[in-house]
Amino acid sequence: MIRIFTILSVKSRQGNDEMSQELVITYRVGIGIFAYPGLDPHPGRCILPIKPKCVLPKVILESIIVPKERIMEEQPESENDHAQTSSTSSLSAERYVRIKRSYLYTALLPLTFVAGLASGFLAWGRSAEYGVPPIPDTTPDVIGERAPTRLEAGTDDDPALGPDDAQVVIVEFSDFSCPFCQKFHQETFADLMDIYAGQVRFVDRDFPIVGGGQVGFQAAQAANCAGEQGDYWTYHDALFSGRYNLDRSGFGQYASDLGLDTAELEDCLDSKRYAEEVRGDFQDGVDLGVTGTPTFFINGIPLVGAQPLSSFAQVIESELAR
Repeated sequence: MIRIFTILSVKSRQGNDEMSQELVITYRVGIGIFAYPGLDPHPGRCILPIKPKCVLPKVILESIIVPKERIMEEQPESENDHAQTSSTSSLSAERYVRIKRSYLYTALLPLTFVAGLASGFLAWGRSAEYGVPPIPDTTPDVIGERAPTRLEAGTDDDPALGPDDAQVVIVEFSDFSCPFCQKFHQETFADLMDIYAGQVRFVDRDFPIVGGGQVGFQAAQAANCAGEQGDYWTYHDALFSGRYNLDRSGFGQYASDLGLDTAELEDCLDSKRYAEEVRGDFQDGVDLGVTGTPTFFINGIPLVGAQPLSSFAQVIESELAR
């Protein structure tokens, strides 16, 4: 067995509608690098880029790599000169193999099957080795069929709304720069807290991942700095409004609009005293198996993505009836 198929990255892009997105998988086969689109199993979230690897038999390589001569023979004559020039320069400079799309699609059928088996084996092995269970399927109809899996999602000392003794505790891992987190907080959050006032405690934790996480990392620190002035949640909602950029100037504008002490907030940002707090939230999310935002834990039951209010209601009602 030799490694001839390696997934280099998994990135998301907006799908045909606002709640769906595609995963673009970039992988290497031999010396060729290709991209393959697929569907995110948890729509409505921003995902954490990952680099899983898997090993497949050599026969897969032979079924995918098409000899250059065969490609050149089947190209139209009008495109032959251009194809020869670009192909030669590409092969010499980048050592890539060019293949026809029809060959790739045909070859991907057996590859997808074997890759699925290998990926499942690797995912199972990683969970067993590190004790990090993959986030289970927690759509409402699945919850209704079996006892849901519960994970220990700690609340740390993060900002929270609702009574300390609430029967239901929702822990969210969120990113201020994630459009799906913004969607949840603009369309669902207020109604959720109004309907279950006094029954739900909502804890906000940071999981900055979009664009490498730097923007969300700074925004999370700014929100914690606003919390020092007793206005975390108002500032939190302002950051999701999109009125200003999530940068140093924008953080100051939000503070000014809310009547906060802008100089004090900027001093807090300069001190970076909340940097470790944000990093700690992120690590806790990773330990729980979080791979995208928003991810919620409702009394430990995971719910992934900017789900509609009805999805939250079904889980919450089930918990309140226990």
